[in-house]
Amino acid sequence: MLDSAVTLENESLSRVALSDEAVALLRRLWGMHGPLMFHQSGGCCDGSSPMCFPAGDFLTSAQDVLLGRFDIAPSGEQPQEIEFWMSSEQFAYWSHTHLTVDVVPGRGSGFSVEAPEGVRFLIRSRLMDEAAPFA
Repeated sequence: MLDSAVTLENESLSRVALSDEAVALLRRLWGMHGPLMFHQSGGCCDGSSPMCFPAGDFLTSAQDVLLGRFDIAPSGEQPQEIEFWMSSEQFAYWSHTHLTVDVVPGRGSGFSVEAPEGVRFLIRSRLMDEAAPFA
């Protein structure tokens, strides 16, 4: 499990993590696509899944929250930073949860870079013991 760096002001706990399987897949995807990013929006169907894009292919705005930043590089290698963004509307609902990005078999959205790999990213959540809800 890899916890993200804390990116929210006045917080000291990570809000998002990657499973070991997600880290392994992201390293492989980085090799194919270069730098990556995640965005978690609201909505139904594919919009409920975390979407992985080449960094910069999804334009974030003031309506998005940077929940965390990961460095997926193996120890001693050049950094491979991946940001995890969420729409502020979605974060209003999930402000008391810790999210873990995992990988499961199945086809994800055609827009997310893992789609051709026969797997998809999935969010697993748990309530946080301590959290400062987003305002």
